[in-house]
Amino acid sequence: MKDIPLNQRIILALDVESADQAKELVKKTESHINFYKVGLQLFMSSWFEIVDWLRDRGHKVMVDLKFFDIPETVKLAVAQLNNRGVTFATIHGNDPIIRAAVEAKGDLALLAVTVLTSFGQEDMEAMGMTKSIEDLVYFRAKRALELGCDGVVSSGMEAKRLRDKLDSKLLIVTPGIRPGINLYNEQDDQQRIVTARQAIIDGVDYLVVGRPISKAADPIEVISTLQEEIKQGLST
Repeated sequence: MKDIPLNQRIILALDVESADQAKELVKKTESHINFYKVGLQLFMSSWFEIVDWLRDRGHKVMVDLKFFDIPETVKLAVAQLNNRGVTFATIHGNDPIIRAAVEAKGDLALLAVTVLTSFGQEDMEAMGMTKSIEDLVYFRAKRALELGCDGVVSSGMEAKRLRDKLDSKLLIVTPGIRPGINLYNEQDDQQRIVTARQAIIDGVDYLVVGRPISKAADPIEVISTLQEEIKQGLST
């Protein structure tokens, strides 16, 4: 079990349109959370402004841009995140892409995306993939670890196999986390979702949560609910 503070177990996804909206959400939640995710939408509107602001405020940052391009381009892109106080960065890719990213990662931890949590088995079959999602996630995670990645992004549904079969040092970061009680009411585009408690029991290290917190009438209530589930999972 890794020694991760409770206020860093949840990575709040700042899936908003502007740096101003992101800062407002951070100020509402930073009493309970110290880790935030900057995804493609926010990064395209604010570039490094929000990353630097979060770092200067003392928060950990996950830059979730899922780099995928020719190896040299990915290498140069990952290098741009060095010395900016970024904790995690995400990549897609085959072996040459992952090797290039690992070479450039410097002081940040590199997470390989396995299978997006919005994908179901039918989506995989439509793309011509015959493996089950669980098998594909395991294969990609194993390979990413062998090539020097620090961890993976995986749904909680595949986490137990990864934790049981792969090196315990592997970081498992899981989106698609929902509270045991639904405290927000919106259509969900995630297919492979689990509760915070179950994710922790199955070996997940960090839980990426967005709309259940950001769209809630009381974000702190949702955070407290999730953190209680995390504590239950850790004590199981």
